[in-house]
Amino acid sequence: MKKIIYPGSFDPITNGHLDLIKRALIIFDEVIVAVAKREEKRPLFSWEERIDLAKKAIKELDLKNVVVEGYNSLLIDFCKEKNIFAILRGLRAVADFDYEFQMALTNRKLSPEIETIFFVPSPEYIFLSASLVKEIAKYGGCLKKFVPSCVEKALREKFSQ
Repeated sequence: MKKIIYPGSFDPITNGHLDLIKRALIIFDEVIVAVAKREEKRPLFSWEERIDLAKKAIKELDLKNVVVEGYNSLLIDFCKEKNIFAILRGLRAVADFDYEFQMALTNRKLSPEIETIFFVPSPEYIFLSASLVKEIAKYGGCLKKFVPSCVEKALREKFSQ
């Protein structure tokens, strides 16, 4: 069974993330959405909330063969723990490339048997980021084209507090 890990902070998960997951399922038998704890990034949602929202979004879209798990370690160690040798990463723009290239090469130095595979988002999501979604939500903008309804609801609740 071919499996791939899709890591990220997913604060929150967006339609852009879900687009990459759906497309990865065309090539891989299973996608593990690995939600990084990454408290240093000061996420809007707690680690547990981000894991829960990712699970709800996967369920809302009825995606099969997708597992959501949290991790709080080096990504390479999590991959080895799960016996998976492929990492999925999205590239939206040139700025992403620089960071992602650095991470892929560092991961290769740490564990040469694990490959990083880059996907370019579908055109309608090429600009989309979780930061942008949070800003739209903060000011009461329409989120329907950017996130599943479960995430929209959670964002509305967060910003109404």
